[in-house]
Parts: sequence; C-alpha cells; structure tokens
Amino acid sequence: MCGIVGYIGHQQAQEILVNGLKKLEYRGYDSAGVAIDVGDCIVVTKSVGRLKNLESKVSENKLIGCRGVGHTRWATHGRPSDENSHPHFDCTGKIAVVHNGIIENYAELRAELKALGHEFKSETDTEVIAHLMEELFNGDILETFRLALSRLEGSYATAVISEYEKDKIIVARKDSPLVIGLGINENFIASDIPAILEYTRNAYILDDHEIAVLTADHVQIYDESGIPIVKEVFEVKWDAVAAEKGGYDHFMLKEIDEQPKALRDTLRGRIDESQRKVRLDEVKLTAKELQDIQKIHIVACGTAYHAGLVGKYAIEKLVRIPVEVEVASEFRYRDPIINDKTLVLVISQSGETADTLAALRLGKSSGARVAAITNVVGSSVAREANDVIYTWAGPEIAVASTKAYTTQLLAIYLLAVFMAEKRNTISVQDRVEILQALQMIPEQAAQLVAAKDRAKEVAKGVVDWNSAFFIGRGMDYTVALEGALKLKEISYIHAEAYAAGELKHGTIALIEDGIPVISLLTQPDVYEKTMSNVIEVKARDAKIIAVVNEGDMKAADVADEMITIPKTHPLLTPILSVIPLQLLAYYASILRGNDVDKPRNLAKSVTVE
Repeated sequence: MCGIVGYIGHQQAQEILVNGLKKLEYRGYDSAGVAIDVGDCIVVTKSVGRLKNLESKVSENKLIGCRGVGHTRWATHGRPSDENSHPHFDCTGKIAVVHNGIIENYAELRAELKALGHEFKSETDTEVIAHLMEELFNGDILETFRLALSRLEGSYATAVISEYEKDKIIVARKDSPLVIGLGINENFIASDIPAILEYTRNAYILDDHEIAVLTADHVQIYDESGIPIVKEVFEVKWDAVAAEKGGYDHFMLKEIDEQPKALRDTLRGRIDESQRKVRLDEVKLTAKELQDIQKIHIVACGTAYHAGLVGKYAIEKLVRIPVEVEVASEFRYRDPIINDKTLVLVISQSGETADTLAALRLGKSSGARVAAITNVVGSSVAREANDVIYTWAGPEIAVASTKAYTTQLLAIYLLAVFMAEKRNTISVQDRVEILQALQMIPEQAAQLVAAKDRAKEVAKGVVDWNSAFFIGRGMDYTVALEGALKLKEISYIHAEAYAAGELKHGTIALIEDGIPVISLLTQPDVYEKTMSNVIEVKARDAKIIAVVNEGDMKAADVADEMITIPKTHPLLTPILSVIPLQLLAYYASILRGNDVDKPRNLAKSVTVE
C-alpha cells in the first residue's frame, strides 16, 4: 500500500501521475515512484521519502510519454528505500507493476521464481507479480495477468503496463480499493477519487476479483473468469475544493472546523419532525427482525473502535440488547459466537479497512445480519453490508480522524434511537428529549471549534511533557481513550487513558509533580466518583485539566485548567467533549514542530491486516 495512479491518453503522463500522487499524500507513505512508457522502453523513476524527492528526479529528466502508472508506498515488506519503492520490473524490464495490499504467499512464489532463474532487486512482495507474469507470459498480456492473479493469495489493487501491448493499462482489485476515471480519449486509475477528480467526475468503482483493460478510448471490465461485464458509471458529486486545504495551514484544523457542517449533513433528513422519530430509510431492519436479535457485536479499528465503545453505552441503554465491542484485528481470530440472532455493526471511515472488512465477511458467512457505518459511498463495506448508514462527513484528508469520528457518533445515536423505537424500549418523552438534543449538536459543536484559543493555551501546559494521562468514567472513559489516541498519534507525547476508578490499582504510581491529567467530568451519574479520583491525583501534585459541562462550579476548586462544553443530554456529551481534545492534540503537535497531517509511521487508510 498506499496510493496508486495511472494514465493513458493524449496528454503527457508524467505531470498527471505526479499531480495524482500529490492528491493521495494524505494516505501516508514513505516513498514514491512512476513508470512511464517513453516509446522504445518503460522508464521507472522512484525515490524514498517525500514526493518532492521524486519530483526533483523527474524534473531533471522529463519523461515524454502518454501512458504510465505511479505509486506512493507505505512499507509492509522491506524497509523504505529506493529499491523497495514501486513500480517494480520483471527481469526483462518489459513489465512494470504497482500494487497495494499484501501477497501472503509471496515467499513461496519468490523461492519458486528464484529457482527458475529470476533475479529480484527488492524485498517487496509486489515484485513477485512482475516476475510471475514474465514466467507465465504466453503472448497475451491480459491472459498472462489473469494467470498470475490466480496464483496470488492475499489482497491487491494492482496495475500493470508492459512493452508487449503498448496501448493498454491492465488493473485488478481484491480487498483493496481501485477506481477507473473516465475521460474523453483518455482514462485514469487511482486508489482514491481525489487523485482523478481534477480530470473527471465519472468513474467505475471496481469490485473484488474484477479486472479491467484501459486504452485511451475504451475501458473493458471482466470478471475473474474473463467474461466481459457492464458496470454502472459512478458520478462524483462532491467538489474538488473539498479535498484541498482551503486556506488552512493543515487539513486537520480544517476538518475540525468542518465538524458542525458535517454533523448537520449527517443529521439532515434523518429526524421526522412530524412524528418525532428517527428516519433511516437505508436501514431495512424490521421490528420483528430486531426482536429476534439477541446480541450485537460492534467491530472497528482505532478511532472507529472508540466510536463503537460509545455505541455500546448508547445501544445497551436505549435498546436493551447486550453489546460487545471488538477490535477488528482480533475479532475473526477468537472464534466469536455468531449466528442468525446476531447483529454485527462495523464502523469504518474509508469503508476499506482490511480487518474490518474481514470481520464483516465473517459475520455474513456465519449467518449474522451486518450493518455498517461508513463515510465512503461505493466502498467495500458499503457494498457488502446488509444495511448502511453513511456519515456525510466529506473527504477526510488528515491522518488523525476528527470529523469522521464525531459523525460516526451521531450515526450511532440515530441508529440506537431507531432500534429503540422499533423494539419499543424507549418512551416518547425520552425519545423526543434525545432528538431535540441531537438537533442542537451542530450549533454547540460550532461554539467549541470557535474556542481555539482556549485549547491552544491549555496545550502550552502539556507540550513539554513526554507523558500525559486521560481519565473518566462511563462515557467519559470512552472519550478519554480517543483523546489519548489523538495526542499520542500527532504530538508523539506518550498518552494513556484509564477508567478513573482503576487508578488506585497501579497506575497512580506513575503520577508525579506537574504531570498533565486530562480529567473528563461530564457524566452526572458518576460525577462525584470521578471527582474523588481527580482529587486523588491532585493530592499527588498532578496538573489537572478538567473538561466539564457549562456551569460546573465544583471542578474549579480542584482543576488547574478548565475547558467547558455546552450542556446537552448526558448520552450525547462524547460528540462535544472530544472536540477540545482534538484541538488540544493539534496545538500540542504544532508547538512541538510536528507534521500534523502526516504523523510518522501512520497511514490514513489501512488496507492490509
């Protein structure tokens, strides 16, 4: 992984490829490269590090050609280096390959091919594809490609250009996203839509096991058996400007500021004012089917997993069905108990998270109904789930998720109330109270994103520490987990979240004079208990940064710093309390001189296990 682009047409490919790779920088990468057909041969140029390193190389020796592929790599096999960067050649230099995903049987294939005399120049699994095609070549590059794919185990989005058929780009997809942009006398490929949006709004979104052949004036798609298929053209309706910084220094700050709009968009049309009910037309679960559900598994990774923890509290309280929240990378390997009385709810911003997709497929194969919350229309999760709730957050470019998380929470609340209505486990009064509070959330979020100066000031007291702690109880604990993740992933401050009541069971030994303890105190039912824990760490000279509801006077007697959030229904506070924590992490990262949008070692969309 991480980003693929390709072009065939009448324009010079070099500029289009590099420009497309720039649009995919948000996905995270450690190296980049392009392969361009210059007429008498295919020339590969690649470089470790930032894309500007590749730009410097290609600008010195401009490649003239109208067909090529490019790639930004995030290392899975082999260290970041020029040699391990994509594209990769076969021994003859006539076949060039780029690839996202993981070839699980690459070691066996590599050994087999080396025994046949093939010489490898990288440590990657991807290079196996090029050599395998060389070994299997039978005069027909498409048939050779199909034969090579049949030998691969694992996941891939891959694109090939060869000297054997100079008017084609051949691509395929399995468990890793790939789109084809449709132009006039030119066509494009990319692993994500922003890379092609400058050139076209019409695209094919490939499904698993589909293969496509692109020429300048035609695209033909085949199934894995080689039978031609016809696909519907997907029209991209969001504005290209939405994928740019729009005057902000960083995408992350832009996306924090976009949360009020994203929340309004996610909420729009989903509350029926006349009946005071949730309206989720995309969810087809009937009252009878919900009555039969005996257990819910929420499965996700990272920030989406933290959203799922909030979902457990909301669903169990309102719907009265037991909920387990699972880390997707663990779910499928622990032999979970799933049957036709189970609902599996998967949450994924991109809709392409490999572990989450695997969990979805396990759920379906075990007879469970699968619902999904995702931000990306046409993604694998969206296509494969039985029911889908889209979070209309728009493109999220920064690696650290912000608006995707808060819109996921909003979608979870809507789903919880929807299910409670169907199961008749919520009173009309409670339902109306929650729905009225939900409708106020976007404006309240706007108040919080406007309070940047407060977060910046608080960050000054955190930035010089190498460790920080987040504590809370109940739903505050779930937000503490997300706050700690945000701080550690972009500021590189070691941050840990603890259920406040657990401090005395060991963690309090780490409290020392002045260490920041971000304490969430928004839940009325556990407020006094949490306050007792705050007093415990205060007595050991910690610096208390309290996140409290508007009007809270008690915390002022204990806290060194206070951050207030607007009053809302206690069930909904996570949407609001996380926003100042996002801003705290952002400013701590800025003050430490970090690259906020591209934190080290991280990728935006994790499409491998």
